[in-house]
Amino acid sequence: MNASRRRFLKASAAVGGGLVIGFVIPGSKRFAAAQESSDPAATSFSPNAFLRIGNDDRVTVVLAHSEMGQGIWTTLSMLIAEELDADWSKIAVEHGPASPALASPVFGMQGTGGSTTTWSEFDRYRRAGATARAMLVQAASDRLGVPVGDIRVENGEVIAGNQRLRFGELADEAGRLTPPDPATLTLKEPADWKVIGKPTKRLDTPEKITGKAIFGMDVQFEGLLTAVVARSPVFGGRMKSFDDSAARAVTGVREVVAVPSGVAVVADHFWAAKRGRDALKVEWEPGEFAGTDSAALRTRFNELAGQPGAIAAQVGTLATDAQATDDSTVDDSIVSADYAVPYLAHAAMEPLNCTVRIEDDKCELWIGTQFQTLEQMAAARITGLPPEKVHVHTTFLGGAFGRRANFAVDVVGEAVEIAKAVGKPVKTVWTREDDMRGGYYRSAFVQRARIKLDDQGRPTSWHHVLVGQSIMTGTPMEAMAVKNGVDHSSIEGVPNSPYVLDTPAHRVDLHSPKTAIPVLWWRSVGHSYNAFVMESLVDELAAKAGQDPLAYRRMLLKDHPRHLGALDLAAEKFDWDAELPKGHGRGIAVHESFGSFVAQAAEISVDNGQIRVHRVVCAIDCGIAVNPEGIAAQMESGIVYGLSAALYGALNIKEGRVVESNFHDYPVLRMAQMPRVETHIVPSTEKSGGVGEPGTPPIAPAVANAVFALTGQRLRELPLRLKA
Repeated sequence: MNASRRRFLKASAAVGGGLVIGFVIPGSKRFAAAQESSDPAATSFSPNAFLRIGNDDRVTVVLAHSEMGQGIWTTLSMLIAEELDADWSKIAVEHGPASPALASPVFGMQGTGGSTTTWSEFDRYRRAGATARAMLVQAASDRLGVPVGDIRVENGEVIAGNQRLRFGELADEAGRLTPPDPATLTLKEPADWKVIGKPTKRLDTPEKITGKAIFGMDVQFEGLLTAVVARSPVFGGRMKSFDDSAARAVTGVREVVAVPSGVAVVADHFWAAKRGRDALKVEWEPGEFAGTDSAALRTRFNELAGQPGAIAAQVGTLATDAQATDDSTVDDSIVSADYAVPYLAHAAMEPLNCTVRIEDDKCELWIGTQFQTLEQMAAARITGLPPEKVHVHTTFLGGAFGRRANFAVDVVGEAVEIAKAVGKPVKTVWTREDDMRGGYYRSAFVQRARIKLDDQGRPTSWHHVLVGQSIMTGTPMEAMAVKNGVDHSSIEGVPNSPYVLDTPAHRVDLHSPKTAIPVLWWRSVGHSYNAFVMESLVDELAAKAGQDPLAYRRMLLKDHPRHLGALDLAAEKFDWDAELPKGHGRGIAVHESFGSFVAQAAEISVDNGQIRVHRVVCAIDCGIAVNPEGIAAQMESGIVYGLSAALYGALNIKEGRVVESNFHDYPVLRMAQMPRVETHIVPSTEKSGGVGEPGTPPIAPAVANAVFALTGQRLRELPLRLKA
């Protein structure tokens, strides 16, 4: 976006005085400063991401990214506060509008995901803070007649000798200055950091505790109606006909309209809309996928695992063939194993929803989304408005895990269609059952490995076949993400695993069968299942070699210091060699994902066939740790999410329909089942890695390995189920 200085100045009128620092999001290092505008009515332009300092000393950071529980409201603000030397109590944060100027440097559009936010903005946000600081210092120098070199900034004040000026006192004067060339800015050395690396309470916590935080479901204004949609219960089904007479008779129901996704009942409030939908009589055309069955798909995937696939990696000559039925029957140095994971729902606590208001010359959306650009484009297409006339109000997200970053834009597309058909503002709400059965799941996968060991237990030949749906095929990212039939997101964590890379002969094959079941990224994407398989396999290799699983990993990872550093720290803090209570077992796993290295050691017991996780010790090397408290929270979050899947998560499809519907048959971990979690951070000066997702992959294998250590049962399928 070519943001002219004139337009930027006009857009800043809403600030009402003070200093505004704009910084271009898509890769540029150019900064612009804005002063108070003389045209208070010119507020239509959506400026680049910016921070503003008001006359009341408040420092407001406007973010291009979405806060969905991962803590970036705090982390990104810390980067600015560090270089600005701001008073942390004066920091405020807002979600920015949908705008090409706010495009992520990673995605090329405005979006949040892939644990990319902090590392992609680490330098840019610090430079924004440094720019504002330099301008405040210059303003103080001009006012006081003191050389810039004799002025310091501390805790929201500019100090020259015994004279102190608050940021708000200098904001107007600083706003009239020409900003410094970014090339002249000197950022602080790590030794001088006062904010980065310090445990910091989250800025959004007070709002969420008091109920002031606005999530998508909370949006309400005069004249807003609520819609609930009847959708085909079968994947790919279509509405044939419907009788809405009973639905219209429900008190509060205002409209019943057919939309591309089904039949929408629009009412004064949710309960009326829900009762109206229940009263609908809809005849569905089930379509060609009515026979889809997850058990049958499992059989098909198993068959494919025995056939050559698209080659993702190949080095040397294999000594064993993954297509063989069981090489271990003829060679005791070969480990043969088949693993499987099921389809999974995202199951965020806040069900899907979107509020839409369409007027003559604009459309407004209120939604908790990870992809503002896609939502804006979809609404523009449906309404016929230019994208700049579609205003996206990003709310807090009550969980997302990838479901609110959907190229199909199913939620917004449906909501805009309904508001357009009704001609009134409408909030479209998905029930929990709608959400659970509405599609876009983590794909089921089957994997087969045949690994040959030498006389020291080291792998010399590794053949690995993966079978599961591609999440990139058919999306705008297919050309970039799928090469020679290999979707990188399906195999991540396997061909680039240090275990595979260090095996002299190895090959990784991939099959990506197409089914009627819509799939999507799920927290930690391919790592969510590949870490389970890889770290369970390494435990199997250790057992075959007759070695302690920790010592065996140390042997294989001796040339991989970051893996080894996380592994050693977790083992040390867990006290790996200490005696456990009777009836308890221990397991460990280490995995790299999203630029971070996470090791987890788990202590478990088994009671009446039920696995209970008592304690998890987690060690993470995420490079520069901006907010240790936020990192610990995200490790706990990832462990809870991963344990829910490891112990309970599974979707079953019969006759083209999802069987499960709510938390009674798709349970998540309860408070009483939560283990004690300890998080330890490996000191590092490396580039920051991700934190929101890397905590999930290691927990399933750590628990599965502990089960083996305790019971002797090797569980190769999720969710983990002990044999009687």
